[in-house]
Amino acid sequence: MIKRLFDLVVLLLTAPLWLTALGAVAVSVRLNLGRPVLFRQPRPGRHGRVFELVKFRTMTDARDPHGTLLPDAQRLTRFGRWLRSTSLDELPEVLNVLRGEMSLVGPRPLLVQYLDRYSPEQARRHEVLPGLTGWVQVKGRNALSWEEKFRLDVWYVDHHSLWLDLRILVLTVWQVLRRHGVSAPGDATMPEFMGSPTDR
Repeated sequence: MIKRLFDLVVLLLTAPLWLTALGAVAVSVRLNLGRPVLFRQPRPGRHGRVFELVKFRTMTDARDPHGTLLPDAQRLTRFGRWLRSTSLDELPEVLNVLRGEMSLVGPRPLLVQYLDRYSPEQARRHEVLPGLTGWVQVKGRNALSWEEKFRLDVWYVDHHSLWLDLRILVLTVWQVLRRHGVSAPGDATMPEFMGSPTDR
């Protein structure tokens, strides 16, 4: 409850900033990518409960002659790449925080199909609410391997506190300004997680 109150107070105090940014980015997405402006996708939250994540759209719907979506790297526009590098595409997730499905800080919500691929230790990342930002995001983001990310997620689960959350929020601003670790080498974002080698 204290963490929830912390999230709501921070959002209330910063509302003029994120409301203005939401409106400006929504208009930009509409002009550059058309409709829909928002991207919605089911993601697992605390205890693996699935919710609908909301983000700004960054890709086109370009398909091959057979109707199959092209790879992410081919659908990610220059504008979309800029949105991701600034993390502005994540802004609508504030709505998920307001609904109590996410927190400002916590392990990032990943894909539903990953749930069966985690080791028991890696799955502990779901013991807390997922976050807009997290320990992974200030320690390297997508420049880290999946194993490193999950190790940091579990570390956060074991050590989270309001002080650590505040520290992560401040460090996140610095990381966004640096635009470090936005994509893994050779990928538009990160390669799909297929399970850790020791778990196969």
